[in-house]
Amino acid sequence: MIKKLVLVFIAAFAIQSYGQEGTASPYSFYGIGSLKFKGTVENRSMGGLSIYTDSIHINLRNPASYAGENLMLLNNETRPVKFSVGGSHSSLNLKSNSGSDKANATTFDYLALSIPMGKFGFGFGLLPYTSVGYKLESVDTDGTVINRFRGQGGVNKAYLGLGYMLAKGLSIGIDVNYNFGNMQNSTIEFAYDSDGQLVQYQSRENNRSDLSGLNLNLGVSYKTMLNKKLELVAGATYTPESNLTSLNKRSFSTIVINSNTGQEIPVNTIDVDLETMGLQETELIMPSRLSFGAGIGQPRKWFVGIESEYQKTSDFSNPLYSSSTTRYEDASKISLGGFYIPQYNAFNGYFKRVVYRAGLYHEKTGLNIENESINEFGITFGAGLPVGGFLSNANLGVEIGKRGTTNSNLIQENFINLHISLSLNDRWFQKRKYE
Repeated sequence: MIKKLVLVFIAAFAIQSYGQEGTASPYSFYGIGSLKFKGTVENRSMGGLSIYTDSIHINLRNPASYAGENLMLLNNETRPVKFSVGGSHSSLNLKSNSGSDKANATTFDYLALSIPMGKFGFGFGLLPYTSVGYKLESVDTDGTVINRFRGQGGVNKAYLGLGYMLAKGLSIGIDVNYNFGNMQNSTIEFAYDSDGQLVQYQSRENNRSDLSGLNLNLGVSYKTMLNKKLELVAGATYTPESNLTSLNKRSFSTIVINSNTGQEIPVNTIDVDLETMGLQETELIMPSRLSFGAGIGQPRKWFVGIESEYQKTSDFSNPLYSSSTTRYEDASKISLGGFYIPQYNAFNGYFKRVVYRAGLYHEKTGLNIENESINEFGITFGAGLPVGGFLSNANLGVEIGKRGTTNSNLIQENFINLHISLSLNDRWFQKRKYE
């Protein structure tokens, strides 16, 4: 057990040390950044499908998954304690009407633990929820840089969850989430002399928002056998509307830019009195979200399902930042996916025990820029590889897709996301057979 915990924390530390920026998407400029957490590697490998739950994988999107039935191979005495840690690497090809570029980001995605206690189940963990990481420039018709925008940060989520099995196949659950983090961004306005040469001093606006707040996530999961082979699986989650408190700072600096290194050297800085403007402390509305879906399959053999998700993104607001070219509309997503296991209990033939996953999704992100809805489409593949003993596995996933458009001088992202996680299981509570 201790060895497995050490392995989890080493993996988490290695992923976090390797990747410093959670995203490289230009669309993280808006709102509180790009949504970073979209489920575990197992979920994302099935097109984002999160309705399926079992006793050996953590489902971080539905808290009802913490509870469930005991395993027959454990004499129906208990379920395993589950540990999971995940990370990802994103490769982006950015395309606009005026050019193209490439960007990469590697980051830690989640660290979680689930503990069974009879009909109850407890879960807790840490994950980056949104991420900000962009470097953008606006240019005039001659290609001269007018403004440069940079941003970093994001919102993290620490959660504590409880699940309870109401009846055979029916579980409910709740997550209490503490959201925290900060966003930092800067805008440089470049000035030129009459000969078109960059002048010595430039102006930079600096902003920082420190965010915090609580919200809930409610879930229900249902399973039943339709006949001797086919099983029906259904699930739903609901996140009520909540608020994030934002403590804000703004300043203006006169800077000198080193022409060789690009380093920005402040000459003087003036802090803005946001308190008199009523902007020192603001409230951000976090919209409600509802998801539900269902699927059928043969236990420990195959499964296929469909899931819909709706979010009242039109309710989002941030008093500190506003733009006449940007608005928020209700978001939606539909996912289709599943898995296949050739022979889960094969004694020989390693690849017979591998879980093969695939899926696809289409998402309306809720962001509208220049009257263009920013949509996302992706296809996903993955595999769950048995490692060590007692149902532990390593999960690999690949996500290939497109976000955005080149219409209205916007940016289209073509991305390849690589995901990896360790899902480790152990027994903490065993009945004594001999006294």
